[in-house]
Amino acid sequence: MRSPRLSVLAGCLLLGVVTACGAPEPAGGGAAWADEPAAADVKMPAEPVTLNIVDVAGNLQLTQQIFDNYKAQNPKAVKNITYTKVTSPELAGKVKAQQDAKRLDIDLVLTGTDGLAAGLEQGLWVDLKGKYADKLPDTSQYLEPAAAMLDLAQGRGVIVTYYPSGPLIEYNPATVTDPPTTAEELLAWAKAHPKKIAYARPANSGPGRTFLMGLPYILKDSDPKDPVAGWDKTWKYLKDLGQYVEYYPTGTTQTMKELGEGTRDIIVTTTGWDINPRVLGQVPKDFKVGTLDGFTWVTDAHYMVVPKGISGAKLAVVADLMKFALTPQQQAITFDKGYFYPGPAVKGVTVDMAPPESRQAIADFGRPEYDQLIESNPKAVPLDAKALVAAFDKWDKEVGGDKVKKS
Repeated sequence: MRSPRLSVLAGCLLLGVVTACGAPEPAGGGAAWADEPAAADVKMPAEPVTLNIVDVAGNLQLTQQIFDNYKAQNPKAVKNITYTKVTSPELAGKVKAQQDAKRLDIDLVLTGTDGLAAGLEQGLWVDLKGKYADKLPDTSQYLEPAAAMLDLAQGRGVIVTYYPSGPLIEYNPATVTDPPTTAEELLAWAKAHPKKIAYARPANSGPGRTFLMGLPYILKDSDPKDPVAGWDKTWKYLKDLGQYVEYYPTGTTQTMKELGEGTRDIIVTTTGWDINPRVLGQVPKDFKVGTLDGFTWVTDAHYMVVPKGISGAKLAVVADLMKFALTPQQQAITFDKGYFYPGPAVKGVTVDMAPPESRQAIADFGRPEYDQLIESNPKAVPLDAKALVAAFDKWDKEVGGDKVKKS
């Protein structure tokens, strides 16, 4: 997927120190460190601040224009916004190191359920709903499936984008002339075509994670919400499938590249990861997608979370930015070029409200069958934080950890 514009903050963040390459403002502006500011201190700053936003989900592709719009419209609140991208597995360690040093250089994190879960496990995120509910956006405006995903954040995150996700399979119709329609057929196809199927490590990949969580529904496992005690069929299936997988990349983009180049003939995907790489020319336009019998949508969302240690002034600006990002006009921007299709998390936002380039991309590369699939198939909320971490750990130890290859 196309990379968001990155600031020189990246070098500083990855080193875990602040250097002369453009140091961001310290969280407290010299004030004593506090994990969470007092409610009375959460008020707009007297002078505009610099916001440092870290993206671990590719979300800036959907929202950077929204944040830039906020800066342009609120010069008294925001002086500058820096954008940095790191991988999801790196996130918790980076944030915790800064918090332990009592020097927070991150004001807002854009994350999927993976980074959200890791931070919840370690207690890294500000309790937004519990302590600052009056500052947050109105949750009644969310689409019902997006609202259902709010519980996963445990009050510590605000959803900014939503999509039904998958799991889907994507294939080259020239080489896969009789595409599998069941999990059993997919396994049989993989056995007959070793090394021609791929998915990325779930802890690093939205489609990989969605495939992992969607299989228990397809295979009718005993408890789709319990990866430790309720996924006997799923773990056996993944181990069997793994015999025919050459390696597991550390990112979804590599699977798209290999599909487009012909190295693989089938990969796992989601609505957005199907549409956007074809828009960008990474995958041929005429490649197809399919579902497996028993298919249930595993929904997905991107969250805005705030690390503990932020100052009251910055938290006030971040909360105001969150409200702005959920207005219908700004949400329409998240249709993008199909990357998180559809994208908007709130009610009443339609594709005809999107920018012209978004409307054209979806008209040219979208799939009419998606509307019917979204309407007619059940939807399930992803695993909660504890279960998701357990699922990742079990996959790494028992399925594919020894075949992960950095891409």
